[in-house]
Amino acid sequence: MTLSGDVCVVTGACGFLGEKLVRLLLEEEKLSEIRLLDRNIQSELILSLDDCKGETKVSVFEGDIRDCELLRRACKGAALVFHTVSLIDVIGAVEYSELYGVNVKGTQLLLETCIQENVASFIYTSSIEVAGPNPHGDPIINGDEDTPYSSCLKFSYSKTKQEAEQICLQANGELLRNGNHLATCALRPMYIYGPGCRFTLGHMRDGLRNGNVLLRTSRREAKVNPVYVGNAALAHMQAGRALKDSQKRAVVAGNFYYISDDTPPVSYSDFYYAVLSPLGFGIQERPILPFSLLYLLSFLMELLHIVLRPFLKFTPPLNGQLLTMLNTPFSFSYQQAHRDFGYSPRYDWEEARKCTSDWLASVLPTERQ
Repeated sequence: MTLSGDVCVVTGACGFLGEKLVRLLLEEEKLSEIRLLDRNIQSELILSLDDCKGETKVSVFEGDIRDCELLRRACKGAALVFHTVSLIDVIGAVEYSELYGVNVKGTQLLLETCIQENVASFIYTSSIEVAGPNPHGDPIINGDEDTPYSSCLKFSYSKTKQEAEQICLQANGELLRNGNHLATCALRPMYIYGPGCRFTLGHMRDGLRNGNVLLRTSRREAKVNPVYVGNAALAHMQAGRALKDSQKRAVVAGNFYYISDDTPPVSYSDFYYAVLSPLGFGIQERPILPFSLLYLLSFLMELLHIVLRPFLKFTPPLNGQLLTMLNTPFSFSYQQAHRDFGYSPRYDWEEARKCTSDWLASVLPTERQ
């Protein structure tokens, strides 16, 4: 089953994952139309799509995800929505009201619009942080969708993503105006890496400031399994195809899926070293301070943040939950996605690492200036 002839909407189309998904859909599906929805859509992106769009019409819908009229125009006549747009914040730099407005309210408004405009399928890009880790740092190693876990989310980002995911899955089966029913599912990618990842770029910048030595913020044994952006985009497309197939739709609809690949489990710090070492970067053997002191320091900075909040905007560079996330073994299998809608990674670790390292090498001269 393909998406041939369909009209698809991709929110967050200019984002890290959204752009890769748009290109994949244009390259591999003969869509009637693909609609790009984002707050700011660069003209350079639209021009760069000319080589791969073929006969597919590319339409631009620029504006806020909370703009109901914009959503109505973007969804009118569409068959499938990929909702990738999200505000990401793990250090408390974004006000909760803004996170909630975009991540939760935006999702709710988009789903309501889909119901009004008879959109048949809706795929929500959730996050591994919806699962945890919890503040106790309880580990999960190669978990799956049925793995029991006592999750207590502290990040505002995680809380809003969890609420938006619940709204999405609860909307499954909602009656559309034409008498059909909406099918929804949610994908929970691991930490996504690849060309264009601003978080990997940020770690390279930190390493440059530290004399080409990467900072160690996670223990070696705190292994996670990042997913390459090309594989994450592929999972979205395959989930979209499944929701169009009547038999697979009955299985996939209403469920969430972990999306990983064959990237070897490794700590966050050692992952960054793996993609940056070909560029001549080293890594600290151990953190500057013992982790017990880092937790104490982060606790004091969080207290300072609370005290200064009425008078001064102060964002601590480190917090306890971030330290816990970086130092908790937390990995998941993609086998349920493989069984239910045929997801298998296309890019192996060596190719994914090379593409990521090559991209970092291409921007390194500019970053050194």
